[in-house]
Amino acid sequence: MIGNLLKRNNNKEYGLDSFRKNVDKLFDDFFFLTPTSLFKNDWEPTVDVEEDDKSIHVKAEIPGIDEKDLDVRVENNVLTLSGEKREERKEEKKNYIFSERKFGSFSRSISLPDGIKTDRIKATFKKGVLNIDIPKDEVKESKKIAIDVH
Repeated sequence: MIGNLLKRNNNKEYGLDSFRKNVDKLFDDFFFLTPTSLFKNDWEPTVDVEEDDKSIHVKAEIPGIDEKDLDVRVENNVLTLSGEKREERKEEKKNYIFSERKFGSFSRSISLPDGIKTDRIKATFKKGVLNIDIPKDEVKESKKIAIDVH
């Protein structure tokens, strides 16, 4: 009888072997976490940083977050974007109630060079996109000094 449970026929699995593989697949599908992803946030915003002669431009895509849940600060030449994303969904029908909540926080830090004007930083947040312009001090051209070597 046990031999019949483990028997394979036409590349189809039957019995205990099939059951074990189905349970393994169920756990793999349900617990798709790897050891490194256990301690990782659900999401992080994508951030692009560009620099030209006059400014540093930061663009962060943060969809689904409310402006009041977003914190932008510069301390010790480090720009930090942080916040918390909250999603709640509730659906009530005649035969069931579906309720789902998702929460997640994020923090991204970007080192900035010396010579930025923190008092003139401008930021806009529109349709889930944060744009930050950080002006730089004007770079003074180096002076050329002629030295006579004797």
